[in-house]
Amino acid sequence: MASEPDDIQLAPRAAWRVEGPNGSLTPRSAMDVLVDLSERIAAGEVDEYQPIPLGMTPVDRAIGGGLRPGELLLIGGAQGTGKTTMALQMARNVASGGRANVLYICFEHDEQYLLNRLIAAESVIDRLPDRSAGVKIADVRKEILLAGMPDGSGTTVQLTANPRLRPSVDKIARYGHRLFLLRGSQTAGTIDGIRDLVRQHREISGDRPLIVMVDYLQKVPVLPEPPTETEKVTSVVNGLKDIALTEGVGMLAIVAADKEGLKAARLRNYHLRGSSAINYEADIIFILNEKYNIVAKVNIEFNPHAAQRFRDWIVLTVEKNRGGPDTVEYEFEKHFEFSCFDPIGRQVQEKLIEERLYND
Repeated sequence: MASEPDDIQLAPRAAWRVEGPNGSLTPRSAMDVLVDLSERIAAGEVDEYQPIPLGMTPVDRAIGGGLRPGELLLIGGAQGTGKTTMALQMARNVASGGRANVLYICFEHDEQYLLNRLIAAESVIDRLPDRSAGVKIADVRKEILLAGMPDGSGTTVQLTANPRLRPSVDKIARYGHRLFLLRGSQTAGTIDGIRDLVRQHREISGDRPLIVMVDYLQKVPVLPEPPTETEKVTSVVNGLKDIALTEGVGMLAIVAADKEGLKAARLRNYHLRGSSAINYEADIIFILNEKYNIVAKVNIEFNPHAAQRFRDWIVLTVEKNRGGPDTVEYEFEKHFEFSCFDPIGRQVQEKLIEERLYND
């Protein structure tokens, strides 16, 4: 009786490929992948292995240095916890770092609104905790209106001539060509539209890395509209992950909380609205909670000064992290009047018990 071969090999030149109506399937042997990797390393083409720092110090350490091409990172939180503030600050950090371009797609605000927030943030972000020279968001709007009013000679003042806004404008000018803002469209802002933008970026910028940020996931349109939100969110999160993998970009998306999460004492990853696919497809999940809401009340009732201190901080929990530790808590001081967090942050000293924080 003839013995079976140890393995079955395809002929050396055989092409294992199946063509279908929606594309092709082409398996590659591990040896082919290994040879390809060796050639790319020899040519110095290792960008996909280089993490892009998000500029929030402890978070970057937790996720191995930053966001990598092919990864999907989700930021969840209740309304008012600073999800857009956190994502926009990360976009600013990546662009100012110079290693990648950023496409920030926002379905809730236009480009000018986002720029106003950047101007306010730039007025303090590099000198925190000192905010004495800062320009609050409300003041940015006032200064813009003043700049648009004619002076005594009948001419208007240039934005860059405004002494309060000029420092921020100068800083944005240094990295602004790497940060692209886009008002999300309910007709063109589909997964296919985002994919086309990513591909066109490659045609224009070559191999320059790109981070895509979507604010927020549940607002991305699916045409025709699926019968349930679960089906829609499943389609969107699968699409964003596929773009990240097939196009080699880092993908970050904000995710809204469901009704149970809004009522819960502490928001967790299973409170993200729409579909269990959110938890399966994401490589990294951050959840934001107000520290005051999740700290054990024993730390507050006998110390009113601590109560106010807790109100000034957001707890960011790394709920999922395929490349490192999870269930780690970091806290960042809020400066929402300037549309930013203190990027330094620190690990939460209180321990997590029964989904609340308590002091030793």
